Amino acid sequence: MTVRTLAVVSAGLSQPSSTRLLADQLAAATRDELVRHGEQVQLRPVELREHAHDIVNHLLTGFPSEQLRQVMDEVTGADGLIAVSPIFNASYNGLFKAFFDLVDADALGGRAVLIGATGGTARHSLALEHALRPMFTYLRAVVAPTAVFAAPEDWSGGTVDGALRARIERAGRELAELVRRSAPSSGPADPFALTTSFDELLHGRDS
Repeated sequence: MTVRTLAVVSAGLSQPSSTRLLADQLAAATRDELVRHGEQVQLRPVELREHAHDIVNHLLTGFPSEQLRQVMDEVTGADGLIAVSPIFNASYNGLFKAFFDLVDADALGGRAVLIGATGGTARHSLALEHALRPMFTYLRAVVAPTAVFAAPEDWSGGTVDGALRARIERAGRELAELVRRSAPSSGPADPFALTTSFDELLHGRDS
């Protein structure tokens, strides 16, 4: 049986992080829905704060560390992606943007993505539609219709309230359906792979 992989990227800066908590809840809902349909699932959590220095170094030098390259391969090679950022100044935070700036422009093409965000007030929820969704649309990902925002009042003693739980479960079902309808991922694209055969290259030179 094919194992479906879900990369779960969270860009929270604090520890513990409500952003990571929301990401975990979305991942669990998606996994449970896939399992219910007979799929095996492997979750690959990525906390960007743990790779912040490597991300900055990559931006400055143009070369990723071995650990960051592995993380990027896990994200771009997964069957589905859950991406959650805290909202600062009405948009995703800089760490979130910097990481996805490093992802090859074609690496997420056709990939199923679920977006989520956390913030200090429900007014920040608009950032999901005017910041996160356009970014992944630009990367040609297939973004689930339901985006999930969690404000402080959505958490009750560290647990999810009823309204937020319903949004999480609906979003999880949507992402699971997108993953199920897609072919299993063959892993990250090889940046050095030939896009044309040698015969085609030779023919083009002779013409």
